[in-house]
Amino acid sequence: MNDSALLTDLYELTMLQAYHDEGLHDSAVFELFVRELPLQRRFLMLAGIEQMLDYLENLRFTTAELDWLHGSGRFRSSFLDGLRDFRFTGDVHAMREGTMFFGNEPVLRIEAPIGEAQFVESRLINLINYCSLVATKAARCVLAAPDRLLVDFGLRRAHAGEAGLLAARASFLAGFAGSATVLAGQRYGVPVFGTMAHSYIEAHELESDAFEQFSLSQPGNVTLLIDTYDTEAAAAKVVALAPSLKARGVNLLSVRLDSGDLAEHARRVRTILDAGGLPSVRIFASGNLDEYRITALLAAGAPIDGFGVGTQLTTSADAPALDSAYKLQAYAGQARRKRSEGKATWPGAKQVWRSVDGEGRLAGDVVSLADEPSPDGNWEPLLHPVMRRGRRLVPPEPLAALRTHAASELARLPAALRDLGPAAAERPYPVAISASLQALAREIDARPH
Repeated sequence: MNDSALLTDLYELTMLQAYHDEGLHDSAVFELFVRELPLQRRFLMLAGIEQMLDYLENLRFTTAELDWLHGSGRFRSSFLDGLRDFRFTGDVHAMREGTMFFGNEPVLRIEAPIGEAQFVESRLINLINYCSLVATKAARCVLAAPDRLLVDFGLRRAHAGEAGLLAARASFLAGFAGSATVLAGQRYGVPVFGTMAHSYIEAHELESDAFEQFSLSQPGNVTLLIDTYDTEAAAAKVVALAPSLKARGVNLLSVRLDSGDLAEHARRVRTILDAGGLPSVRIFASGNLDEYRITALLAAGAPIDGFGVGTQLTTSADAPALDSAYKLQAYAGQARRKRSEGKATWPGAKQVWRSVDGEGRLAGDVVSLADEPSPDGNWEPLLHPVMRRGRRLVPPEPLAALRTHAASELARLPAALRDLGPAAAERPYPVAISASLQALAREIDARPH
């Protein structure tokens, strides 16, 4: 992870100096939310909170960074000298990672001196936006294939290394079995999966020799890539090789298909493996897969046991961006409200309340002021304190526990939200704004500006 304080937008620093010059240091409330879900999404799954908290706790300006800022000539020395002791000292409320959220719902609330709260904007949006995009895409793949092995294959097509690493964590959180990204195993404990490339096969004169040597090199993890030349002929070679490998203590785990008509190849390969006495050898598929192609393959009856999902996952290709915003909602004890056309905000510090129906499915949310009581009925608050005065309130939650929470959230989705098609214009999930919050907005609108 890049932890440089300079990984931000220039205007965060220019505003920070302006606040300093004016002596504006009172407490501010900022909230992070998505204005509206993409058409291709009926829900979003929150991820990136752990990375956000780590960033806030460790935010510092190094001597080298301050020297560079001095050399830029953009900032006053008195301001930069004060940054030597810059720390985030505020409070944070957040939804739990793995929680489903919807448009205009704050997933994160920051309360801190305005300079601190302002400065962290760019990095917080960067982390929460990307991690949630990938977690949501992964969750949709889980909905498409809940009983299949799903593995993140996306590092090489991710938009730089940090994105690939964050995607490995976010997809595992959402329900994937693991990732091909090795660092995700070391850093986050994500199970690591791997097979072989076509180049390994091509480096041998005979395909069967490549299969044999790789199996002996990796006896506990044998997945053979069989589509380099002729997929069905390669499957027959696997069958012929299996007895001698078994005699040497090597059991084949699976074969991998990466090209062509995956459904048809899978059917033919399954027949060859079964006839050759290898019914336990699984078929794993990859190659530009996403929830749509996975759904189509399974609907066609393809006997595929697992899927490697890469480019489409780490780029969230069908919905590659969220309309995320991080806005000032209160300053110096006074609620504030942006009224820009098409981008108006709801003022004040807020809470999100969620209700469920008799079967435990998500039924609807209410966005209220933070000090409002629970709406009538059985409602749960989604924003909880996670940081006070710049320090975490509890140690980082184990990723396994967050993964369990994400699975329970998926299980609570009603049928209208589990559908993978584009959402209707009216949206299938209700998010209401409380009467008190609407009244506060009207009051603020009546003030002179």
